[in-house]
Amino acid sequence: MSLNKFRKFLYALAKYSGDVQALTSKRKGAVSRRIGRRIAGKITGKGLGKLFK
Repeated sequence: MSLNKFRKFLYALAKYSGDVQALTSKRKGAVSRRIGRRIAGKITGKGLGKLFK
């Protein structure tokens, strides 16, 4: 396994562990906050990708 594939795996694992943590959290609104931040991150990433293309 190359280093890039291993790094990609670790980032995906961290992303999904954050999702699980939000689901199991006792905080009110943790899941909706997590979803909103994931959507905002995707939009920002796409915008920056187009900007620096």
